[in-house]
Amino acid sequence: MKFKIITLGCKVNTYESEFMLESMLTSGYFYDDVNPDIIIINTCSVTNMADRKSRKLINQAKKTGAILVVAGCSSQNHQQEYQDMGIDILLGNKDKSQIVELINKYLKDKKQYTNFTNSRILPFENMTVKKFTTHTRAFIKIQDGCHNFCSYCIIPYVRGNPRSKNFNEAIEEAKTLVKNGHKEIVLTGIHTGSYNSDNHDLADLIREMAQIDGLDRIRISSIEITELNSKFLELLKNEPKIANHLHIPMQSGSDEILKKMNRKYDKNYFKEKIKEIRKIRPNISITTDCIVGHPFETDACFLEYLDFIKEINFSKLHVFPYSIRSGTPSASMPQINDEVKKERVKTLLNLSNKLENSYYQKFVNQELTIIAEEYYKDYTVGFTSNYIKIYLKGKYPLNKEYHCLITKVDNSHVFAQRIPCPNK
Repeated sequence: MKFKIITLGCKVNTYESEFMLESMLTSGYFYDDVNPDIIIINTCSVTNMADRKSRKLINQAKKTGAILVVAGCSSQNHQQEYQDMGIDILLGNKDKSQIVELINKYLKDKKQYTNFTNSRILPFENMTVKKFTTHTRAFIKIQDGCHNFCSYCIIPYVRGNPRSKNFNEAIEEAKTLVKNGHKEIVLTGIHTGSYNSDNHDLADLIREMAQIDGLDRIRISSIEITELNSKFLELLKNEPKIANHLHIPMQSGSDEILKKMNRKYDKNYFKEKIKEIRKIRPNISITTDCIVGHPFETDACFLEYLDFIKEINFSKLHVFPYSIRSGTPSASMPQINDEVKKERVKTLLNLSNKLENSYYQKFVNQELTIIAEEYYKDYTVGFTSNYIKIYLKGKYPLNKEYHCLITKVDNSHVFAQRIPCPNK
């Protein structure tokens, strides 16, 4: 039988979908994006828009007559609504690792199956991917769950308490991925920096993983500012395989709003930690998430926010309008007008473009190394360690490293020419 997988949301969902894809293929199913017999939708609930998109895709899939499998954060968050949609196999965030067995059982007895687990105390659901078919970079989900309970966020309610992948199993998975051709591994989780397995923390995991021959880069999908402790910073200083890029969610640049959000730091803590990082790696790319229009965000708070972003001098902003998540503390606070949110989002996106261009311009006439990922017209496209997307003139084999000279930046597109590697 033929199947397809539709994935919404974060890198954790991407990893879980890759596991489901690999499991289905090795069990004799065939992937068909056009005319599938089975459609698997891995949903997201981080915003209202993500919920709407999830429901829309489900309704479209139902019209095809294919067997419909739905899992993920949106179904976990809206259990009764999804149960009323007539889905063949309906899960929350648990038992994605059992997808083949559940589909086989459904094909045998044709009975709808629904299973939600509402306990926050859950074991880590182990999945192992041998080779990523959808990315040159490989992801490893090393952690799941969160107990920070930021006031705006639904994720702790739908993902449960923090739990981590076994240390040795994570290392073995990385070795397999490298053996199968991946040169860069992205460590991902719901709260990646909280990784802990048998008293091994994230720094321990990275240090051990860096010993793998053939692995050129280790990237962290996202990490909280409060988790960048002295042990991690010492590793950042001494381990060149750690990518020269950190994505550190800030969410607001106003102390008043950070407190309302139940974030675990203030502006000064954030600023001083960024200074420490830049002392170690002056040219590091630091990107961030910004929520705009959270309850109580006045004009004065937003101006404070803007000034702080400029002071930190991020290399890029990921901007999101605040989205009401029913059941969270922020949902019961006085809400900001949608038009005000739209204007503030626009302001931050314009600022992000300026910051991004400014960061890229620093590297014109500088030498950087990329790992090639795809082709675009007459260019080989890849990413540098500091996560600059480079358009390298000419076509070269993918998933290999190339040394290049940055020649120009044109409207946030960075162009380069290949030059000999100085170490060869």
